[in-house]
Amino acid sequence: MSEGRSTLTITARPLWAIRIARELPRYLLSSLAVAGLAATARFTIAPPRPAAPAAAANQRPAPDRAAEGFAALFARRYLTWNAADPLASQRSLQPFAGPGMEADAALQLPGSGRERVEWAEVVGQREPTAGEHVYTLAAQTDTAGLLYLTVSVARAADGRLTLTGYPSIVGPPAYGPAPAPVRSREVADPTLATVVQRALRNYLAASAGELAADLTSGARVSLPVEPLTLVSTQRLDWSPDGRSVVAVVQARDARGVQYTLAYEVDVVQLAGRWEVAALQVDADA
Repeated sequence: MSEGRSTLTITARPLWAIRIARELPRYLLSSLAVAGLAATARFTIAPPRPAAPAAAANQRPAPDRAAEGFAALFARRYLTWNAADPLASQRSLQPFAGPGMEADAALQLPGSGRERVEWAEVVGQREPTAGEHVYTLAAQTDTAGLLYLTVSVARAADGRLTLTGYPSIVGPPAYGPAPAPVRSREVADPTLATVVQRALRNYLAASAGELAADLTSGARVSLPVEPLTLVSTQRLDWSPDGRSVVAVVQARDARGVQYTLAYEVDVVQLAGRWEVAALQVDADA
């Protein structure tokens, strides 16, 4: 009876292949660790920023001061007229006319009467299409009172300002009552309260010399043109960022008119002493 024999096969393999097969898992693990560290460093130094959201349809367009002035000029001329001299109104409106508008803006005057614009200013705007601004203007007239007018202005290819059509007489912008104020943390430091009240008293009185004693070396302050007298302080609260004190005060002018006013006072503590860095202006501007 013959016994079974095992067969042993020997295959020659290069030494470098054996080393790679043995060390490959360690190399892969080390590479993953290095990649993880590199990714962590990249996110720490320059974290990814969210993509800028698409511009909303109602996003406020960039101001165009020349276009605003053009719209205000048209509103003044359109609402200023004298029935005794209709040609004067036509001549004043003729520069605004074009293929889309009659020479006098199709304005038909009554048999008698007159109207003059005392002031006009832009109170709202929207941009229905790129390059077109529709302005809402408030115009105070001496006979019809306060009127609101929308005027559409565009820029031609050569940069000139043009009207895109006839104006519209509209209602005022929507408004409502002032909401109840959100009370912030009250100023509890009596020393700070004294500094803020003293600074406001000297500020309202336009007393630059006295005010300077409470200002930092680089403080930004623009004094009122007409001095006021501080009557009382109603509230002293911290702003949400803790950098300013919001003060509500009562002040009286030289005629005896009393106002309730609110001021934002930027304060800093230097060497244990409170000083005013800015008063009703942006200290970082």
